[in-house]
Amino acid sequence: MTDTSPASNARNYPLLAIPHIQLHGPVDGDMYASFKSQLVAAPTEGPLVVSITTLGGDPEMARAMGDTIRLLREYTGRETLFLGKVAVYSAGATFMSAFPADSRFFTRHTRLMIHERQMQSTIELNGPLNTLRYALEAKLHEIEDSIHIQEEGFRDLVRGSKVDIEDLKAKAPSNWYIEAEEARDLGLILDII
Repeated sequence: MTDTSPASNARNYPLLAIPHIQLHGPVDGDMYASFKSQLVAAPTEGPLVVSITTLGGDPEMARAMGDTIRLLREYTGRETLFLGKVAVYSAGATFMSAFPADSRFFTRHTRLMIHERQMQSTIELNGPLNTLRYALEAKLHEIEDSIHIQEEGFRDLVRGSKVDIEDLKAKAPSNWYIEAEEARDLGLILDII
């Protein structure tokens, strides 16, 4: 019997075999707490490898974890490597954007999903007419700021890749799913293991 599976590329990246920080499940406060405790327990020398498998979650928790990675890299000069496993959806892509494109990897058959931020909200208008306008303006400001934050993240995600920010913004409203091979070809990740 002949093995027809593609040759493994893992030997080229031995550091990725056992990530120092392994995150899985929804991106939320529990994942953030796990991230912080694993970071404290991780070795303080050499590259830091972080893996994630997620169907998404809270983008602000993803940004908070990403800021920790960015600060670690900027203040210590330490190399940080990202390993996406199986699914890197939504807030997972937000977290991935904290790593330079040439420090990102996926396992085989991993899928990336990028979409616009979601909002579900109800505005109740109740009170004197002159005050109702402020409630509407406050919600509009919240939406505008969320769009600004989203675009910052999109720019970080595509920096150093072949993906144009306008193409990403055009595809994001309908959930852009990207297979590992396409992510590599687009330069969103360095390689597949």
